[in-house]
Amino acid sequence: MKKSLEEILKDAVWAARTLFNLSRTTGSSANMSVFYDGKMYITRSGSCFGTLTPEDFTPMSLSGEVLGDKKPSKEWPLHLKIYQKKPETGAVIHTHGTYAVLWSFVPMENEDDCIPAHTPYLKMKLGSVCTVPYEKPGSEELFRAFDDRVMAGDGYLLKQHGAVVPGKDVMDAFYCIEELEESAKVAWELRKAGLVE
Repeated sequence: MKKSLEEILKDAVWAARTLFNLSRTTGSSANMSVFYDGKMYITRSGSCFGTLTPEDFTPMSLSGEVLGDKKPSKEWPLHLKIYQKKPETGAVIHTHGTYAVLWSFVPMENEDDCIPAHTPYLKMKLGSVCTVPYEKPGSEELFRAFDDRVMAGDGYLLKQHGAVVPGKDVMDAFYCIEELEESAKVAWELRKAGLVE
């Protein structure tokens, strides 16, 4: 049975607060969106995952028109590109998890599959994670770079910035971004210990 927008936003608030409590994001640095009835609902500019409420989401059309009275996150084009090009997507989460950011500094052998599969779970839950070259957060250059890479992976690691993960719904995106962060942590710690190159 299809969930109502109210139920979807309730899931989104739970996921956001959980990510905040797990220190996957700080302050107002993260953003999240859901897709419902042909519209994207994205967290407003300046919102904090730790205090997020359903009223902190603003609707936008798939052409990028703001339909609500709250200013959307400045990184809304990242979310919109995914919904436009991957129509099966029901939610997108962007965080600045410590290990995802740390791993984004490591020279990559494969830009289309940048987090090693030391455990099977990232591939099982998400798939491949591709890199997106560094550009200033919120900039048109970043949005163009992301557009160029959006079909290259199932999830995205923005260099020196953080992770962007789509899912078929909020909980799927939540599980996937958690697995990405955990996989980046395992990769980082194994490399730091000198057990892998």
